[in-house]
Amino acid sequence: MILVPGRRQLLSDQLYGQILDQIVAGVLNEGDRLPPEKEICKMFGVSRPVVRDALLRLRADGLLRARQGSGTFVMRRPVDRIKEFTKSADLARFLRCLEVRMPLEAAAARLAAERRTSAQLTKIEAAHQRLIEDVSTGHITPQNDLSFHAAIADATGNEFFAQVFAPIHNSIVGFMNVSLNLTRTGSRERILQVLNEHTLILEAIQGREPEAAQVAMQFHIERSRRRVTDRAQDT
Repeated sequence: MILVPGRRQLLSDQLYGQILDQIVAGVLNEGDRLPPEKEICKMFGVSRPVVRDALLRLRADGLLRARQGSGTFVMRRPVDRIKEFTKSADLARFLRCLEVRMPLEAAAARLAAERRTSAQLTKIEAAHQRLIEDVSTGHITPQNDLSFHAAIADATGNEFFAQVFAPIHNSIVGFMNVSLNLTRTGSRERILQVLNEHTLILEAIQGREPEAAQVAMQFHIERSRRRVTDRAQDT
């Protein structure tokens, strides 16, 4: 198969998606060794830098593991239901967006805990209450999830946080759609876990505990990634 550059897709995203498809389908199973980089280049008609970028990000997402002198192996399979909600190449872009969100939102949570006003806290609490109401219906909506995170960004007192998030808004919503659809069709325990992560963030901001807020946000975003990329988390 030869990959063709698209207007909205990087070749490395397409290759990421092709390899991910093989892992999801069981063509590549846990413990299997991938072909050498040179062979992957020939198989997909791409350059070695494209292959290296795709493999690097698959490793960063916990799907592959490199063993010195032995090659690259499948470490774990992602959630089997993932293809019901997104294309694999799109997932690659969403996960790259998550790498940006991790440091930014952790910093935003820390600053919000330090600087939030009573009015700003009220907005965060209102957004959290909407998440609680969503849980009662069994479906957290991306809009309410995003509102919670946006309220935290506003509470930093730094307008540049909102400006930084604006260009990646579509990718953030795209990832939330995938993650929350998996949660909606998963167990009750899973949706309660998502709510609890938001509650921990809120409580740290309420208590003006910057470090706790930062850690809680980092934990939430990492768990969001794992709920998509690790089949063992699909409860």
